[in-house]
Amino acid sequence: MKTGTLFYRLFQASPSIFFELIDQPGTDANSYQFTSIELKQQAFRLDGVFLPKSNNPNQPIYFLEVQFQKDKIFYQRVFAEIFLYLHQYQSINDWRAVVIFPRRSLEPEETRPYDFLLNSPLVQRVYLNESGEKADTSIGVGIVQLVVERKSSTVIKARQLIEQAKQQLTDARTQQEIIEFIETVVIYKFPKLSREEVEAMLGLDAIRNTRVYQEAKEEGKIEGKIEGKIEGKIEGKIEGKIEGKIEGKIEGKIEAVPRLLKLGLSLEQIAEALELEIDLVRQATTKLSS
Repeated sequence: MKTGTLFYRLFQASPSIFFELIDQPGTDANSYQFTSIELKQQAFRLDGVFLPKSNNPNQPIYFLEVQFQKDKIFYQRVFAEIFLYLHQYQSINDWRAVVIFPRRSLEPEETRPYDFLLNSPLVQRVYLNESGEKADTSIGVGIVQLVVERKSSTVIKARQLIEQAKQQLTDARTQQEIIEFIETVVIYKFPKLSREEVEAMLGLDAIRNTRVYQEAKEEGKIEGKIEGKIEGKIEGKIEGKIEGKIEGKIEGKIEAVPRLLKLGLSLEQIAEALELEIDLVRQATTKLSS
């Protein structure tokens, strides 16, 4: 599972965490819907977008990007995605960009063309390794920080968050959803361990035998809704759509290129019809002619 997918799942399940992370009231999440949007023509995909539920143009759109590796053209891509979205959807809302880095060192070194935007209130950069104080008081921010926690202290931090969730969250279903997600982060960080081993490490085997957990599980169908989404649909649906289809679906589309060429379509028309990047269509035609 990729880090971007993990954060998408987190903010989809608990959107209030996003607003806590940017120092806004968690209740702001009630006014937004969180989604991932693919932009046509350029095959860009925004990591996540918080869209206002109302038509109030003064309520900003939040564009979310999660960057966990060095990329010197990162800001070129991010701002291209944002302005392409504003063009395609003809949005009149204010907007904000929120970029999540694990640490400052992953910032691109050359930012001069975008300094005006980066130094404005329009862009907020979050460095997870510097959010210690917020993580101590907010369970959500603590979970976000758990993603970048050193492996040596991940289990201790996870157990602290589980205890914090048990003490602070009064709603049994919400409590169990948060605990399930903490477990998911640990599984993500220790892929060689089985779920049973992770449960034992975190002390979850005892929690899941309690009456409160069983009642919450029955009421919300946690294993069917949370684990089913977390393990099956997210890896199979989100990663399957975002990554799996790139291998399977694009190959199928490329196979259609020769037939469309015979019909007299141009490379640009084929790329638009198949929703492929023009370079991929060119590569396919080059292979055909060689």
